[in-house]
Amino acid sequence: MRNTQWFKGKKVLVIGLAKSGMAAARLLNELEASVTVNEAKDMSGTKEAKELEEKGIDVVSGSHPLHIMDEGIEYVVKNPGIRYDTPIIRRALEKGLPIVTEIELAGMVCGGSIAAVTGSNGKTTTTTLIHEMLLKSSVSSYAAGNIGRVACETAPLVQPGEVMVTEVSSFQLKGTAEFHPRTAVLLNIVDAHLDYHGTRDDYQQSKAKIFANLTASDATVYNAEDPVVSAIAEQSNADLVPFSVNGWTTKGAFIQNGWYWFRDTPILSADEASLPGRHNQENMLAAIACAMLNGAEPDAVRTVLRHFQGVEHRLQFVGRVHKRDVYNDSKSTNILSAQKAVAAFEAPVVLLAGGLDRGNSFDALIPSLQKTKAAVFYGESREKLAEAAKKAGMESWHFADTLEEAVEKGFLLTDEKDVFLLSPACASWDQFQTFEERGDTFIQAVQSLDAPR
Repeated sequence: MRNTQWFKGKKVLVIGLAKSGMAAARLLNELEASVTVNEAKDMSGTKEAKELEEKGIDVVSGSHPLHIMDEGIEYVVKNPGIRYDTPIIRRALEKGLPIVTEIELAGMVCGGSIAAVTGSNGKTTTTTLIHEMLLKSSVSSYAAGNIGRVACETAPLVQPGEVMVTEVSSFQLKGTAEFHPRTAVLLNIVDAHLDYHGTRDDYQQSKAKIFANLTASDATVYNAEDPVVSAIAEQSNADLVPFSVNGWTTKGAFIQNGWYWFRDTPILSADEASLPGRHNQENMLAAIACAMLNGAEPDAVRTVLRHFQGVEHRLQFVGRVHKRDVYNDSKSTNILSAQKAVAAFEAPVVLLAGGLDRGNSFDALIPSLQKTKAAVFYGESREKLAEAAKKAGMESWHFADTLEEAVEKGFLLTDEKDVFLLSPACASWDQFQTFEERGDTFIQAVQSLDAPR
């Protein structure tokens, strides 16, 4: 572990618990900081609060009292989901305090190299692919983020010569100053999380921070077919390693004449790759480039691409139910991810979509809706989705109040050999705590279905 003395004796406030906050508090305590944790929910008597208090960590819960900032705090680690216009964060900014997220802290102590993956969609799939490719190549690799441990739990374990592969969100990157991965991957950028970032520029600038501290000895892996991504990546000081589904480049990873390549090394026939859809081709190319740059062997990369079965809730094949192929894409929290999910299939698609209304239009989904056989819209955003369906000229679309009702109605619209797809294009928070809970609910509802008559 690096920088083990940096926090010694410093008074640090961790705002927001959840997994990342707990991990940050434990790590800071191990580094001999004087730690206070503040959580808006009442944590009195919980096992988490008891654990922290037993370590000598002060726990302030039930609100975010502003006076806590007047108690000699020198450094703030905040939960990525807490907005910067929250009063307690504004107070910290007024005081000129450093405010970072857990990934910055993890980067400070990580003893090995970091391969970081960001993008509006595909982060977890790409991170998992890279990790598996490295492990298959006998490269010591640790996965962090939405898979495995959070970064602050993982980073202290990583030794020189080892790799931490982690996905990083715009929320996390916005709160970084010195975060320095050796390989940084930018998959794609669409308008997302504007309720948090406020503007498109702020969102894009947050994503761009993944490259901010890279040097000529590092690598920037990026989607050469995305002009926004390319413009951001080309500002990096690192070696540029593009990837392209359409063979626009031969400098990095690309598909040409039906084959995946990395530079001058043929990897695999595209027909042999296990994941469907163009978006997964992009994810696989990014993973090939990043893994090969970190020591993966072509044979190992080949094996992973042939046999990888995807990640839960990310275009996850649930199974064949009454002769219909069922896919759970609950991680689809924006329009681009739903577009890519629909485009992944040649068979007729019956789509379930809906969730939290973030105030956006769904007109960009119209071409995808024109390709679907039928749809059921549920949740807060259902009326806006219906407006897009009308503009698309869809003849078969329906409303449901809940996801369970949407499953029942939607499955009746399917025929044998159709694809029954949950790809909500919205966050889950109107009806569920997490996208995982939403996906699990979908799977349970599907498994209880009777065959349509």
